[in-house]
Amino acid sequence: MRLLTLVLSSIISSTGFASSINPDKPDNGLISLKSSHSVTETANRFEKLVLAKKFTIFSRINHTENAKNIGEVIEPTELIIFGKPKIGSQLMQCNQMVAIDLPLKILFTKDNKGQTWITYNDPSYLNKRYNLKGCQQLLDKMSDALQKLTKKVS
Repeated sequence: MRLLTLVLSSIISSTGFASSINPDKPDNGLISLKSSHSVTETANRFEKLVLAKKFTIFSRINHTENAKNIGEVIEPTELIIFGKPKIGSQLMQCNQMVAIDLPLKILFTKDNKGQTWITYNDPSYLNKRYNLKGCQQLLDKMSDALQKLTKKVS
């Protein structure tokens, strides 16, 4: 099992995607991708792209500014909450509890080494969590879309 995890990690890393897969920790369902742009620029690029693709932006939260407003300091961290209600509604028909993880969220962060990251929930993990019978095709489309969107803005 450890070898399989290492092989998968290597494959994912070589494609430009870093996963939360760690042989010493359980899978937490997050996918992370490095960006060559700043947090704000990456988030701006993502927001512009998803609006052009007719997604709804429900909120954009600048956690760094919020922390600054209370006298705290954190590395650049922004969250965009977005989605397409038609897709979310279809997922909720498979299991209404998935609504706790909807709309989708994309996290943009800068680590202490200066690297910008794009992180989001892996739709296949939602399937594991909620047993979304009959929604696999939709989850596959979501996975493909998230991968393409994040890669394009990275």
